Amino acid sequence: MSEPRRKVVVTIPTYNERENIVPLVQEILALRVGHELSVLVVDDNSPDGTAAAVAEIGRQAPRVHLLLRWEKRGRGLAGVAGFKEALRMGADIVVEMDGDGSHQPAYIPSLLEAAEDKDIVLGSRFVEGGKDADRPLSRRLVTFLARNFIRRLFSVPVRDVSSGFRVFRREALETIGIDSLFSTGPSIVLETLFKAHRLGLRIGEVPIVFIDRRRGKTKLTGLTLWRTLLMALRIRRLYGKVQPMDRI
Repeated sequence: MSEPRRKVVVTIPTYNERENIVPLVQEILALRVGHELSVLVVDDNSPDGTAAAVAEIGRQAPRVHLLLRWEKRGRGLAGVAGFKEALRMGADIVVEMDGDGSHQPAYIPSLLEAAEDKDIVLGSRFVEGGKDADRPLSRRLVTFLARNFIRRLFSVPVRDVSSGFRVFRREALETIGIDSLFSTGPSIVLETLFKAHRLGLRIGEVPIVFIDRRRGKTKLTGLTLWRTLLMALRIRRLYGKVQPMDRI
């Protein structure tokens, strides 16, 4: 039996994504998902004018919201700010996705459907039907090595541990305790996943095809990857003894 109509907020942390954000938001707004759907762009004061582009869309489309951050930049900080604002907006379900076009909005309906009996749903490249497309062999090799390292370190029963295309039920975010999250960078994805697993939340995966960005420059540098892996070790130490229904 399907769930009643709910409020869904799609959060998109951004930094210098002016070229990508307008078509992405327009594609999300065109979706028919059977729920009340809105978009929240969380921009880290991008110098390329990303926030101005979102504000312009918002003047024409009331379902589009902008959260402009002036504090310290960071993927993790922006992600947590987005979660908090989405909950403040009354979201029953929060979708988080990248703003570079690699996450296709067409998968949002299937992610929401899977969330009917899961607490968290990941858009997964590595389950049957999923694919890591378009990227050069070197990038895919790095992803493979990092993914296997994280899976062994965390022992989380999902295949795409670094997926940033995710759906959270409101209750899941409240259980995780977003005020307690400490990751400031991309490791926020690992932190929320591992803590959710240790707290006994139901986590599912839905196949997606991940496509490489068409415009703009990637934010994932070698230094960022190294810092993320080091942070993964810290996350493992902190949450390793967390038991279901514990709170940190």
